[in-house]
Amino acid sequence: MERLLKGVRVEGRIWLEKTTSGTCVICFERYNRRPRSMSADWLIRRNEHGWVKESAERIKVYESVPKMLGTARVLAILDREHQSTKDALIDRELVDFC
Repeated sequence: MERLLKGVRVEGRIWLEKTTSGTCVICFERYNRRPRSMSADWLIRRNEHGWVKESAERIKVYESVPKMLGTARVLAILDREHQSTKDALIDRELVDFC
């Protein structure tokens, strides 16, 4: 209400709610526009055309290969980089285990 009285626009939702006495009351709930704080991901390995990262809940793999290389070379690159990703994950497990 303070922001409305100052003339500032407030985003939210408004609705009518019936009270126990049978009268209608205007209700308003402001939207929560605060940005979410996200924890940073940890880089496990940087590949030739992407990366492997670890977050609190997931292992993330990103690949971006140019189309101009042709299908056969793209498939070979994907096979090689997926093997590299697997090796990086195994190395990470071995370091954590020891």
